[in-house]
Amino acid sequence: MQFLDEEKFKDTAHKLEQESGLFFNLKYFEELVLSGNWDEVENYLSGFTSPDDNRYSMKIFFEIRKQKYLEALDKLDRSKAVEILVKDLKVFASFNEDLFKEITMLLTLDNFRENDQLSNYRDTKTARAIMFIELKKLLEANPLFREKLQLPNIRGSRLRMLINQSLNWQHSLCSNPRQNPDIRTLFLDHSCKNSTDSFAQLAANNQMISSTPKFEGFLPMATNGPFQPPSTSFQTPLTSWISNPSTTTHQAVSGIGIGFGTVTNPAIAAVSKGLGDIDDMSKTRYPGGSDRAMFPVTNPGQSHSMLFNLTDELPKTVARTLNQGSIPTSMDFHPVQQTLLLVGTILGDISLWEVSSREKVASRNFQVWDIGASSLILKATLIKDPCVSVKRIAWSPDGSLFGVAFSKHMMQLYTYHSGNDIRQHLEIDAHVGSVNDLAFCYPTKQLSVITCGDDKTIKVWDAATGAKLYTFEGHDAPVHSVCPHCKENVHFVFSTSADGKIKAWLYDMMGSRVDYDAPGRSCTTMAYSADGRRLFSCGTSKDGESHIVEWNENEGHVKRTYIGLNKRSLGIVQFDSTKNRFLAVGDEYTIKVWDMDNPNLLTIIDAEGGLPASPRIRFNKEGTLLAVSANDNRIKILATVDGMRLMRAYENHPLIAARSASETVTRNGETRTLENVKPKLAEEVNQTKIWKLTEISEPARFRSLKLPARVKSDKISRLIYTNSGTGILALAANAIHLLWKWQRCDPNLSGKATTKASPQLVQPPSGITMTNDLTEAKPEDALSCFALSKNDSYVMSASGGKISLFNMMTFKVMTTFMPPPPAATYLAFHPQDNNIIAVGMDDSTILIYNVRVDEVKSKLQGHSKRVTGLAFSHVLNVLVSSGADAQIIVWNSDKWERQNNSFLQIPAGRTSMAMSDTQVQFHQDQIHFLAVHGTQLAIYETKKLECVKQWVVEESSPPISHAIFSCDSQLIYAGFLDGTVRVFGASNLQLRCQINPTAYLNASSSVYPLVIAANPQDPNQFAIGLTDGGVLVFEPLESEGKWGVPPPVENGSPNRVPTMPPLVASGLDQPQC
Repeated sequence: MQFLDEEKFKDTAHKLEQESGLFFNLKYFEELVLSGNWDEVENYLSGFTSPDDNRYSMKIFFEIRKQKYLEALDKLDRSKAVEILVKDLKVFASFNEDLFKEITMLLTLDNFRENDQLSNYRDTKTARAIMFIELKKLLEANPLFREKLQLPNIRGSRLRMLINQSLNWQHSLCSNPRQNPDIRTLFLDHSCKNSTDSFAQLAANNQMISSTPKFEGFLPMATNGPFQPPSTSFQTPLTSWISNPSTTTHQAVSGIGIGFGTVTNPAIAAVSKGLGDIDDMSKTRYPGGSDRAMFPVTNPGQSHSMLFNLTDELPKTVARTLNQGSIPTSMDFHPVQQTLLLVGTILGDISLWEVSSREKVASRNFQVWDIGASSLILKATLIKDPCVSVKRIAWSPDGSLFGVAFSKHMMQLYTYHSGNDIRQHLEIDAHVGSVNDLAFCYPTKQLSVITCGDDKTIKVWDAATGAKLYTFEGHDAPVHSVCPHCKENVHFVFSTSADGKIKAWLYDMMGSRVDYDAPGRSCTTMAYSADGRRLFSCGTSKDGESHIVEWNENEGHVKRTYIGLNKRSLGIVQFDSTKNRFLAVGDEYTIKVWDMDNPNLLTIIDAEGGLPASPRIRFNKEGTLLAVSANDNRIKILATVDGMRLMRAYENHPLIAARSASETVTRNGETRTLENVKPKLAEEVNQTKIWKLTEISEPARFRSLKLPARVKSDKISRLIYTNSGTGILALAANAIHLLWKWQRCDPNLSGKATTKASPQLVQPPSGITMTNDLTEAKPEDALSCFALSKNDSYVMSASGGKISLFNMMTFKVMTTFMPPPPAATYLAFHPQDNNIIAVGMDDSTILIYNVRVDEVKSKLQGHSKRVTGLAFSHVLNVLVSSGADAQIIVWNSDKWERQNNSFLQIPAGRTSMAMSDTQVQFHQDQIHFLAVHGTQLAIYETKKLECVKQWVVEESSPPISHAIFSCDSQLIYAGFLDGTVRVFGASNLQLRCQINPTAYLNASSSVYPLVIAANPQDPNQFAIGLTDGGVLVFEPLESEGKWGVPPPVENGSPNRVPTMPPLVASGLDQPQC
């Protein structure tokens, strides 16, 4: 194809592309589409796919034929339009008959633009260009076009080079070689005349020379003559060491091959949400199925909407909540009985749940079955520290066994028979230290268990007898995970270690076959898709940066890097895959999901909130259920529609339904007898619809803690938790910083911020305090600001004077810069580079400053009053700024250009409030942001800068002083000038809870919260900074676990808030923007 293209044989090249199906020429296809050569468009496309291959292909053909139909109507050629309708479009009628009827009705209009959905159709040229953009997205997302949209990177004139190499080789053995051999000599096997060389005669007679090695995979080509490439080092790809292990030499070269050192990120366009499930691309979809395709009428003059909602195939509805009793660390669904869930916990307990009935059918506490047979090291370890946790729990492929790996030496196997019948099978003292992972495999005809541990080894055990079969050694750090697999009847194992290394092993005891660095040298886990065809890995580096990638096994490198993981993950993120289609990762208090064929984030599932920073997740085999670890030792079971049916089917199964009425069961951690369980009456059910606002007016109704202060401070101007969640930093109006840190102690073993234990006010041995520079400052006009680095090691701060950079360990000033005027009013670190900060100024400008080189990179102008808020989105690559002019501006953070701007919608009659400060903060999805103004809370969509939700303070009520998202962005905490603190649901700005000032202040006090900070790890904890210099931490009661409940939803809209006294009910209406 390269040769034909270089020689200008264009038609022949395109014919070869079509007939071979090896390369889809997007440039040629674009030319055909833009020229309207529809017959050739479909002809070329037919060499690669047909409408019934999958939904992407169906959509492609539909869009092409619809455009052809609209062009015929635009030319008033109704006979041609009717022909296209009957011949080309009618085949789609069985998928959406209503749409076909609507398309047919266009024939009755004098101008099809009279149809509302086609009113913006401009001209043919523009419509074709817009349609091609949509077609390109569909082609890039279509699995049938994978690896076909881009030619391999081949040197120019490669075919000519190979021919010349062949010519040189043909004659290299001649005693009298030709100086300029003719290409026609390649047509026949070459023999050297008058040659007596026996080697040459063998070659001429086409005999096999036994000493010539045979290589497979990608090896450097040695050639004769001037075309010989220079010798380079290379890394053996996966196919080579699998297909020919006896001839492959292991080389430890990091950054090459499967390599995880050089990450390639194919430019795969993001397909907008709405494309349906394609779990089996090889199957044709027929009408009448439950996943019937729906074709909405799209406007060729505008963006083309997708046919299907891909996210509908994901379990998103919280169907069950299980109370495990201790923190879940590992989970696995039974491979056959898909509502049975195995759970291992941080306390070493294992439980078996029937999730459909919320019943814990069996549980076992950790114990050594035969302590006498255990090693002396294990005995000493348990005596010194008896605490043991489950590191991994997993079912065997047929569900007759399950294995448990513990944090101290042990691996235990149980047999499972049915119901609650689990029996001890094997106990193995497997590793010195923690057993970090286990998996089942079949390296022989017998089932085996493979384990890895802190002793840097991987071991394979006979699952029937417990005999050790293999030991793999070679890692230089504890082995984190194992991934056994079989390909082309060759069994092998991937292993990953804590130092970011990945190795691969064959069962031949010849050592590791590959040695690579994981992306970011992360502690990673590897796994294949369910069909065994695609390899993925996911992990987190020591710096908290997480990566999830797909590998190209054949070529030995990263094929696709998925975008959207947190750059500062708390703990090692967990991932899973389902339906050979989706990847899911527990990250940032949510479940993030990707389409395997698209590097961009598909959707985020919040599971109604209440998740830890890096939740454990596990799909069942069919992907209809998803188990997610939640706060308060709970597990949430998310379900699809099919998953709900599955649970109902198991719940009504005779074996479950026929349980004795007096049988004792455990549900959500509560033991009770079924004979005492009474069905709810209709009246009782209806009572749950009566909603009442949770109002807290007494200290006993919630938990609070006032932080100790030995330094006299003025009102608290700024407040933030440290990123580690172990401390709180405050900046007072008198320029003094206060830092509190929680210590590990009896009631607070984690050392995290809590109301159970009082923190210490940090004071370095030098006795100095962190105090901002006040030279040339005007205290009456000063607006204090600070920004904390991601690693909590330093803080940048200003109080109307110079900006100071403090060392958080020593409190010493590292440097000062930017003396006033103008004074800094807001600071924000760039999310990708801590050396870059955005500085809002009181002269209405924003400076983009490089701290390392002490240079202002850009000066942004657009506000008319001082800048009072800045927020970066690392997903959209934008900076959002807000000012005292109530204006919001979106800036491109690459070129620092203004993209969009808008003004807050200030309610009529509030002109005196219009110039108050406005703050902004991004939602966890990094696409929406919260705008806080004295008159309102507003949620904006960033790209269009549209207000999608607004809550307005009533005119007679006190203004908002400050508000902030909870760490999971499910709640908004807001303070008011009358001392009230309110908790809103972030999704709809519905009020959930109100803390009145009488609950935490003296009755006659005029103090109020000036700033609010949200705990970065606990979504139900927040702190407030008061006008009297006090700082308080608030948490709900442990018995309640959250701040109130949202109003119930009926018919798609929340119930009206009940009538309350004017002071309490102020601002409870929710007008939409």
